[in-house]
Amino acid sequence: MTFHPQPQAGEPRPWAFPAPERGTLGNGITLLTSHRPGQQVIAVEVLLDAPLDAEPAGLDGVGTIMARALSEGTDQHTAEEFAAELERCGATLDAHADHPGVRVSLEVPARRFDRALELLAEALRSPAFPEDEVKRLVANRLDEIPHELANPARRAAMALSKELFPAELRCSRPRQGTEETVRAIDAKAVRAFYDTHVRPSTATAVVVGDLTGIDAAALLDETLGQWTGGAGQARPRPVITADDTARVVIVDRPGSVQTQMLIGRTGPDRQDQVWAAQVLGTYCLGGTLTSRLDRVLREEKGYTYGVRAFAQVLLSSADGTGAALLAISGSVATEVTGPALADTWQVIRTLAEGGLTDDERDVAVQNLVGVAPLRYETAAAVAGTLADQVEQQLPDDFQARLYARLAATGTVEATAAVVNAFPLDRMVVVLVGDAAQIAEPVRELGIGPVTVVS
Repeated sequence: MTFHPQPQAGEPRPWAFPAPERGTLGNGITLLTSHRPGQQVIAVEVLLDAPLDAEPAGLDGVGTIMARALSEGTDQHTAEEFAAELERCGATLDAHADHPGVRVSLEVPARRFDRALELLAEALRSPAFPEDEVKRLVANRLDEIPHELANPARRAAMALSKELFPAELRCSRPRQGTEETVRAIDAKAVRAFYDTHVRPSTATAVVVGDLTGIDAAALLDETLGQWTGGAGQARPRPVITADDTARVVIVDRPGSVQTQMLIGRTGPDRQDQVWAAQVLGTYCLGGTLTSRLDRVLREEKGYTYGVRAFAQVLLSSADGTGAALLAISGSVATEVTGPALADTWQVIRTLAEGGLTDDERDVAVQNLVGVAPLRYETAAAVAGTLADQVEQQLPDDFQARLYARLAATGTVEATAAVVNAFPLDRMVVVLVGDAAQIAEPVRELGIGPVTVVS
């Protein structure tokens, strides 16, 4: 029997996160483009300066309804006609609202790029916001809320935001609104929010994909460039303040067989020089199956299927007033809630006392930096990260420099960053579970005052 020769690995090729080309359309839209040969599905991200803190009082969620309604009919097409036109292009169009603003995402095969751009421009330029469609979207959102409240992870996230941030900050409340605020939204409110905050002069468009044979500049000018609107200044971002005094909040779910844990505080965001070391150290603490938290709570003790530590940027500003949520999340069996929390604290203490090992640091660098070329194989992944950089007011080469900084970060630096990120006397603990069973064991740990809420 003759076997085909085994393929051999080739020489590794240098890789860096792609740098975009910047420009501006005639109507003021900031444009970032990145030609990626071979990526035949082109991705477009449009960032609209309509942040959640701009929502009128009592109308939390209007940004979400507006984002969802952008593709539900225009001045040229009904909702059904618009959807059919997108399908003919083989395109997908999605939109969502978050704290920095509304993001509209388009993916389409390169050969249909021109028609899909026309539809995207139409949705941004002349959405109809028909009353019946807005009512349907409001009803859909109201149907989602009970499911979110029944989800332990979502419930824990809501409770932590409410605990950390003062009530006047929008980030203390659910991103997509509450039942009370969503019920008050109508087509008039959606139109008013759009008219007040959505304009080309404060928007950014990111285009990534194989642009071979496409006159991207002319095509964008003929589509997105025809969107007109009044001039405007980007809305100033609020200063994020938080109370991370050590305490425990138990969201009571009688009869629950598991406890959802969410332990968090606010800390440095991507504008801070410590970010790279913080990312590396946090990954070693709880970023993968081989991290310290998983080794103890999952492998040694069998308390959980997995625990993760992470940093999530909330709002970022070039003046340094942004913040990131630094958190540890996982679920454990009800009867081991106390021991699981105690072991989590012990893992962090051990890390502070003995530090990370060089092997842990090396594995983390390989997993974060070594797999980056695979992570950015698609145009959508590149476009999403470029859009993140714009939202977080970062330079265009931030991601490329971040990988270089991660590779250069030493073990001692990563240890110091993660220890500073998770100080045990500045952690807010949210537990969603059966208070009758878990409250007393948690109080005995002495990690902070315990409050039970429904």
